[in-house]
Order: sequence, then structure tokens, then C-alpha cells
Amino acid sequence: MTVIEIDGLSKSYRAGKAVDSVSLQVRRGEIFGIVGANGAGKTTVVECMSGLRRRDGGTLRVLGLDPQNDRRKLMQRIGVQLQEAALPDAIKVSEALRMYASFYDKPADWREIMDEWGLTDKKRAGFASLSGGWKQRLFIALALVGNPEVVFLDELTTGLDPSARRNTWGLIRDMRERGVTVVLVTHFMDEAEALCDRIAIIDQGLVIAEGSPRELITKGQSDSLEGAYFALTGREVE
Repeated sequence: MTVIEIDGLSKSYRAGKAVDSVSLQVRRGEIFGIVGANGAGKTTVVECMSGLRRRDGGTLRVLGLDPQNDRRKLMQRIGVQLQEAALPDAIKVSEALRMYASFYDKPADWREIMDEWGLTDKKRAGFASLSGGWKQRLFIALALVGNPEVVFLDELTTGLDPSARRNTWGLIRDMRERGVTVVLVTHFMDEAEALCDRIAIIDQGLVIAEGSPRELITKGQSDSLEGAYFALTGREVE
């Protein structure tokens, strides 16, 4: 079943066109990767999907809803973790989860979410005291506290050390095991290759290739997704 349908999505800023006629479909229960270099238009696509930014053209449906016209309804059914996400330094883990739960009509039990994601021992810790890996674990818990059907994760592992990155990958796989559809935005090709069922490569606002990691590697005549990315775009991964 298709949960996200995009046809001809476009968005421009003063500096030019950020997204140019993007068309995609995301299936229920998969981890769908949107990959590309910094500035390729990935975040703009996700912000349009999640109702955080108005599109200029094209049609877009998430769970059958238009993110612009049905934003209130949609926000009750999705979770979002953006690249620049942050919380007040002094807010405690338990306070953040309780506050986010209050935003939803039918939230999960935030205490159960805290326990499931290994945060109970950190419940009294302030946000500023958490390591990068614990902050990302908290952001995932916050994205799930509303019982979402679809979760958008934008550059979730940027800035993490290799061990924390690997731990976060496990958390993302766990989300799929819960039946949540995950849209994962990344510029790490190893991450996309390890996690994603299907991938769209975006370059300069255009979708230039789409398929499973293996299909894209075959298309790029390479032995890795990073090599395929270079073959398909002519660009080094940043």
C-alpha cells in the first residue's frame, strides 16, 4: 500500500529552484531513503511532505492527506525529526516526552516510550548534558510519542561518532519492526545502503535514480552505493 504519493513537486527560493518536478511513491512499512549531497533539495522535499513548508507546484498526499490543506490532521499521524532539531538546555528527558505527548489527541504512553527506548535512566537528565547519541535516541522517542504511522528523519546521524551511528541504525530498524514507515534523509551512502529498502537519489532538485540499493549499485556499475552515486551524478559524496 502506498502511503506517500508525490507528483511533480516543485519549490523555489530567491536563490533558485530547490526542487524541480519530483515524483515519488513510498510504500507502507518500508524504510525509504532520500539521498544526495548537501543542498541537493532533500530537506525541502521532506518539509513539504510533512506540511512544514508550502510547495509551489505539483500534488502531494501523505496518508491520503494534503500536507498544506490538511496539516492539522496530518500532524496527528506523523512524526518528524529535522536536521536542526534542538530542545532547551535545561529541559529534562521526561519533561520533553510529557510535553510532546500533550500535542497529540491519542498519544502513546510517554513513560512506556521512554522505557522502550532506554531513556528511563536518563529521565532526570537535562538535554544539554546528553551525549550526541542520547540526544538522537531522545529525538526518535519524541518522533514516536504520537503513535505515528509515518516518521520523517532528516540527517539523523550527522555529527555522531561511528559507534553512536551504528546504535542509531539499530533504533531505525526497530521503528520499522513496530510497523512504522520511515522516510530517511541522508548524505551518508553507507547508511542508506545498510538501512533502506528503496532509495531516491536527488541531485540539484531532481530525482535522477530510484530503486533498491542493489538496483542502484547495478545501474551505476559499481560495488557500493557510494560508487554508484558518483557514477550517476558525477559528484563526490560530501
